[in-house]
Amino acid sequence: MRIAELHPQSDWVLSIVAEDGRIGRFDVTPYLEYEAFEELQDHDEFMKVSNGGYFIEWECGADLSADTIEARWQVIDKAATKATA
Repeated sequence: MRIAELHPQSDWVLSIVAEDGRIGRFDVTPYLEYEAFEELQDHDEFMKVSNGGYFIEWECGADLSADTIEARWQVIDKAATKATA
């Protein structure tokens, strides 16, 4: 999966649009107990997420692969996508 859009929400959930048009939500809450994600308990730090396409990362150094996200996200819709040749 390649992440086309990434939007952090106030409830430690990421709204994600995959390159193939799937739209879903990924709850980061279970990861907050791990040391690497500890700083993300601060909402301002959580909101500083950036999209690397095949991964996401935060300023504090925490990151998640698109594969990890795809394995655990909740797909809620599929956006209309253009056919590619």
